[in-house]
Amino acid sequence: MKPFLVCLCFVILFVGQMDPSRVQKDPEIDLFFQASGKDKKKALEALDKITVNWQDGYSGLILDLSRFMRPQRSTHPTAKIRRRLIRFLRKRTGKNYGDNLSRWRQWLWSLPYSPHPDFIYFKAKLYSIVDAKMSLFFKPGSKTTIRLDEVDWGGVKVNGIPPLDHIPVLPAHTAGYLDDNDVVFGLSIEGEARAYPQRIIGWHEMVLDRLGGKDITLVYCTLCGAAIPFNSECGGKKRHFGTSGLLYRSNKLMFDRETNSLWSALSGEPVIGELVGKGLRLEVFPLVVTSWGEWKKDHPNTTVLSQQTGFIRDYREGAAYKNYFATDKLMFPVSNVDRRLKNKSVVLVMRLQKEGAVGQQITLAIYTPLLNKRPLYPFKAAGKHLLVITSAAGASRVYHAGDYRFKKIPGDRLIVDSEDRTWEIEEAFLKMHQNPTIKLKRVPAHSAFWFGWYAQFPDTLLIK
Repeated sequence: MKPFLVCLCFVILFVGQMDPSRVQKDPEIDLFFQASGKDKKKALEALDKITVNWQDGYSGLILDLSRFMRPQRSTHPTAKIRRRLIRFLRKRTGKNYGDNLSRWRQWLWSLPYSPHPDFIYFKAKLYSIVDAKMSLFFKPGSKTTIRLDEVDWGGVKVNGIPPLDHIPVLPAHTAGYLDDNDVVFGLSIEGEARAYPQRIIGWHEMVLDRLGGKDITLVYCTLCGAAIPFNSECGGKKRHFGTSGLLYRSNKLMFDRETNSLWSALSGEPVIGELVGKGLRLEVFPLVVTSWGEWKKDHPNTTVLSQQTGFIRDYREGAAYKNYFATDKLMFPVSNVDRRLKNKSVVLVMRLQKEGAVGQQITLAIYTPLLNKRPLYPFKAAGKHLLVITSAAGASRVYHAGDYRFKKIPGDRLIVDSEDRTWEIEEAFLKMHQNPTIKLKRVPAHSAFWFGWYAQFPDTLLIK
């Protein structure tokens, strides 16, 4: 994502909507825009007015404005405006993080959330400079479950990373563009299998598809390394999703085209907009990250995405986000970091319903090198006995174990329990050979970078 320079010299034309029925001491939103204008005299006058009832919670507005300007060391005209804003911020807060916006944000996020009451209007006006469609995500009176000062622009316009919408698929034997060791996201619904190559999905980050009679939205957040297939139907309605161009804690925010509500791509829940508080959560289908060779061997009738996507991209293996994946550095700051693992360590993650506690979930992450060492990994969480089965290619699947205990993997797609009964490993369940009516259901789980998962779910139980 290339930095997108937006000159805010004329941003004073975009005055924040104010609710005339509310009497408050908070400075009007348009003062913050005036403070970022090219007219120095008017800018300083605006800053003086902001100073009168200053609160540290206003820092998010100053930082958001500075985010769209050149660094202070630059000779660009906007660098002078950024220096002015950072100097003001330093005086008001008593903090000195220089021109390091990430440090400023870390400080802000360490404070209790106390934003300007018209922050949502501010967001609408600021992001409308990038793309007028973004203002639709921040409607007056919108509910929110997340901190607005942690919503950041990802560097593209709405659907600037274009989703794939029901593109052609190929039978496995005709997909000559794939090598056996290429990474694919494998999905099987109602017995219909399909592979989604990472080399394609990395450039699009969302696939709208239909599989096994279900409309699905497969979301791939490249920044946090998570591919998640959601059921597009939620709350009795089919939702049509797109990419907002915005991030929350380095995780993409998607939106539904029906209401323009923003949804978390990790939790599958609306976080800003009219759907917040409606009790909605997208159903997650089990997915596996594996090699193309292993997937087509296990699923000879699988289909796979065609390269004929309608877009011109470099669909070679590893081309998408090559530099980002090569280091442990983050592209965008997050408020919660846990150093027990490196940022981009891969973990297998899941959200589990607590036994006997309706509506209560625990979040869990298992370090994948542990699973590679122990192909059969039993564990107990949320009052349930579970089993992770990891293949030779490193593909991990999670199943309910119930009262059964397992001891070995005698061959491909087979495991043996403590009573020497053989079970077939299928995508939807484990099936006992001796009694095929006995099946143990699959648990939805997927891979993610540790930093991305922990940033969203800091109460996660880590097994390493």
